[in-house]
Amino acid sequence: MNPLLLIDDDQELTSMLSTYLQREGFVVQVANNSQLGLRQAISGQYELLVLDVMMPGLDGISLLRQIRQHSTVPVIMLTAKGDDIDKVLGLELGADDYVAKPCLPRELVARIRAILRRVQQQQDEPTEVKVGPLTLEPGSRKAWVHGQPIQLTGAEFSVLWVLACQAGRLVSKAELSLQALGKTLTQYDRSLDVHISNIRQKLGKRQDEQAWIEAVRGKGYQLIHRY
Repeated sequence: MNPLLLIDDDQELTSMLSTYLQREGFVVQVANNSQLGLRQAISGQYELLVLDVMMPGLDGISLLRQIRQHSTVPVIMLTAKGDDIDKVLGLELGADDYVAKPCLPRELVARIRAILRRVQQQQDEPTEVKVGPLTLEPGSRKAWVHGQPIQLTGAEFSVLWVLACQAGRLVSKAELSLQALGKTLTQYDRSLDVHISNIRQKLGKRQDEQAWIEAVRGKGYQLIHRY
């Protein structure tokens, strides 16, 4: 396994988290400022990033924006408890998940393992999936529409993959969250809705000018397979 990267200016916190993660079997490296964190994050040598939102200088949201210009590495944001604006903004910019601070180390470990397990399961899928002009390749975690590449984050690919494998079937939000994001859907968790919104924007319209993903209010989502 490649190492995880913790990016946070709180040295006491990163020391505690890295020690805990190492005990759980992870290889961990730490960057205690944004500039160092950016250089390391886009190096391509990390399995996953844990990124704090509140940092001096280049804050975590701005740092994530720059990381996403170069890399689709999975990112978990550490946000202030109850700060929904940072949570939503981070997800819109391509974060895979978030954990509110102060966080329980075991919760962070659970989120990390869920993301890495999801990535590995999809990479082990033997064949690509095609839904009309949409093609998904799980090994490389890449997607194309009409032969044009679509830049998806890890979480976005996972959500789209689950919907594509069940194209034409309504998938409940609870089922989609569990299968694609590896977590139980909670009442006020908007992460799935934000990922869906991002995917819709990146896919664009179908030939009939309808959205690829249809929402059924209060029930879930389905990937349309009619042409």
